[in-house]
Amino acid sequence: MAALWLTILIAGLLTFLTRLSFIALFGHWQLPDWLRRALRFVPPAVLSAIIFPEVLMRDGSLAVQANNFRLVAALVAALVAWRTRNMLLTIGSGMAVLYLLQWLR
Repeated sequence: MAALWLTILIAGLLTFLTRLSFIALFGHWQLPDWLRRALRFVPPAVLSAIIFPEVLMRDGSLAVQANNFRLVAALVAALVAWRTRNMLLTIGSGMAVLYLLQWLR
């Protein structure tokens, strides 16, 4: 049991120090403009890498059919995001469409 608590403590400390190092580093150092522009694309790229396989893949193969409820919900959410630019409404509409389609099945 002590080994588990020690592991949790070390993992928490390493996480804290990793985040603190970036805060301390960027507090004293200014990023070059080219790097700042490049880093703007990191969140959309990471989010796409997480979301697209979950939406487009079923059992290891591409699933781009109308009966792919996650794809339909993602398309509705993308439309809501494009029209409203409201994150909560986007998430809520995507979840509502997914739950409704699963309930109707």
